Amino acid sequence: MRSEILMDIYERLYARFGPQHWWPGETPLEIMIGAVLTQNTNWKNVEKAIANLKAASLLDIRKLEQICPDRLAKLIQPAGSFNVKARRLKNLIAWLSEKHGGPIESLKPLSTAQLREELLSIRGIGPETADSILLYALEKPVFVADAYTARILGRHRLLEEGAGYDDIQSLFETSLPKDTALFNEYHALLVRCGKEYCKPKPACAGCPLEDLPHDTQKECL
Repeated sequence: MRSEILMDIYERLYARFGPQHWWPGETPLEIMIGAVLTQNTNWKNVEKAIANLKAASLLDIRKLEQICPDRLAKLIQPAGSFNVKARRLKNLIAWLSEKHGGPIESLKPLSTAQLREELLSIRGIGPETADSILLYALEKPVFVADAYTARILGRHRLLEEGAGYDDIQSLFETSLPKDTALFNEYHALLVRCGKEYCKPKPACAGCPLEDLPHDTQKECL
């Protein structure tokens, strides 16, 4: 039953919005960097920070390993919390370089479970960032259960009271085929719907999910 509801939601969103072409990024490394920089900020700010890194020819693991944190922080300043994010990026790059020798391609044969455990062990990398890296940079079939997902599913009465990140992720991963392309597109479509309609204060008129059972008065983060 839940699988049918989730696929109905997906099909409605896809019919309205079409393919979202996520995640923006020319290389797996750029996608990884973007996943860290997008924490607590919007994507336009991330684009500015990544543009700075590109202009400085720093989208390279070895160069990022060698750059001093202060200079890195200055370059990524548009993304906000730049000193914290610089440290997190350095931690991620150190993991890539010291544990796996640098090339991101060497990660792809590793199991999803192993990679997720290792990513979560990196200071500053939480579940949403780790899963974004797994799904979009490494093409692993994991679902990114972000705030948009929680908001939409909560309002459509698909979550138990107090459901957390792991509960939401499990709902998708146990109800749908574990397919990277499906999880990629579904997550992107939920973000699109959350930005345009299922906002903290809902704007349900015209939403592709409007005629499904939902709580119209429920405000969310």
